[in-house]
Amino acid sequence: MPIEQKHIQALSALEFKARQVVEGFLAGLHKSPFHGFSVEFAEHRAYNRGESTRHIDWKLYARTDKLFVKRYEEETNLRCELVVDTSSSMYYPPKDGTKEFNKVEFAVHAAAAFIQLLRKQRDAVGLTVFNENVVLSEQARSNAVHLRHLMQELERLLAADAPARGQRSNVVEALHDIARRAHRRSLVVILSDMLDSQDRETEVFDALQHLRFNKHDIILFHVVDRKHELELDLQDRPYTFVDVETGAQVKAHAAEVRAAYRQAAAERWHRLKLKCGQYRIDLVEADIHAGFEPILLEFLTKRSRLY
Repeated sequence: MPIEQKHIQALSALEFKARQVVEGFLAGLHKSPFHGFSVEFAEHRAYNRGESTRHIDWKLYARTDKLFVKRYEEETNLRCELVVDTSSSMYYPPKDGTKEFNKVEFAVHAAAAFIQLLRKQRDAVGLTVFNENVVLSEQARSNAVHLRHLMQELERLLAADAPARGQRSNVVEALHDIARRAHRRSLVVILSDMLDSQDRETEVFDALQHLRFNKHDIILFHVVDRKHELELDLQDRPYTFVDVETGAQVKAHAAEVRAAYRQAAAERWHRLKLKCGQYRIDLVEADIHAGFEPILLEFLTKRSRLY
């Protein structure tokens, strides 16, 4: 969609696209869904005559014919930590001049949309960018200067060239870092293909559990190219498959390994889904070919019905 000239002076292309998604989503709601994220229900107590009726549980009243008020553990503005993976695998597929996003572009646009949504509520937003190490760590703040700075950092990621082969992903270190420094009961949004070393899968799950131990509300967008990375939808001919993070190479015929590959990919997804369900983490498969707008809108609409 072309950017109207009147918007160019005030907004970058990234900001404008993110704002369009957010405004289109909020236009269909009576209230923003994110206010509920920062308020955790604790218990009911009897309603005292004369106090505000704002927190009366009317559904409970319908069942019991008695007035009870919901009590909450915390009623502060939301703190959100955005976590973006920029390892070599996130730059797949290589840019070929088309308008389709690769994985890192998908992650950056989704992060920008979250910033725009939370900005409307004056909530605090932080940003962590990682590959082999944590390369950027911005604390959660809500002032306009800080949020504009975060948008500029995301724009730099879009403008940057793909890293040289061998830029590995260290999901474990990044998640433990967030768990150590983020305020308790924050919203943590992870945008990653979760392609840490296969032998560290247990450590990845432990890192996710560390976040949940600190009462964080976690959303994991598993950014993936489903067609190629999960289904191995390639021509039936020999290929040399190259791991962009380690440089390892395997020669194989696509038709001969496709069934076993799909099974292994499905089993890995099942283990991740099972652990996320166990830890009460929202897991979203973000297929880059589906477009970031439909995926984000579907997810936000689903969350809005819960809060």
